[in-house]
Amino acid sequence: MNKPLFALAAIAVASASSPAWADLALATSKNCMACHALDKRIVGPSYKDVAAKYAGDKTAADRLATKIQKGGGGVWGPMPMPANTQVNDAEAKKLAAWVLTVK
Repeated sequence: MNKPLFALAAIAVASASSPAWADLALATSKNCMACHALDKRIVGPSYKDVAAKYAGDKTAADRLATKIQKGGGGVWGPMPMPANTQVNDAEAKKLAAWVLTVK
């Protein structure tokens, strides 16, 4: 197998098997990474901190999907999260489910 093809195959396998990469591309394309990072606070909390806060909460995915689309505030400090009207319902649900898997 040539090196570029092997590299693409390795990325595909890592993406499929690693929750941390599963929807990083979607989060990046929807501009989520401007305010959030996987493991450190930027403007908003890290995805790792969000996942830890909501671990075991069976309603978290739905609540986070709504917050992704409509925005919110007061949970992580004074900076509100703006509404993300560019994110549709399916994308919001996918992003919320992904965020909850980040370790």
